[in-house]
Amino acid sequence: MERHLRLIEDLATTGAGTMKCHGSSMLPILENPSTCTYERQDAYAVGDIVFCKVNGRFIDAHKIVKVGADGRYLIANNRGHENGWTRTVYGRVVEAAGASGIRHFR
Repeated sequence: MERHLRLIEDLATTGAGTMKCHGSSMLPILENPSTCTYERQDAYAVGDIVFCKVNGRFIDAHKIVKVGADGRYLIANNRGHENGWTRTVYGRVVEAAGASGIRHFR
């Protein structure tokens, strides 16, 4: 099963799941690669690193930079690129394991 769909299913059924994320857009917060552990939340806040869908595209691990009055979230990487607004957030990174060890985001 495709990794994004597997994680969505895990989050929906157990409230938690893991996925390996690649890329340098979240450096130095997340290493490339990192295995991220996600947990489903009732609400999300500015600064949370999340797995979401923006404009029909899955975003593995980017951060929320604004929360709109209408409940939408503005998603961006750690280099200032904004991906767009979404209501579809599946879970928040609570732990990331990279080459230098495990980092917690609780």
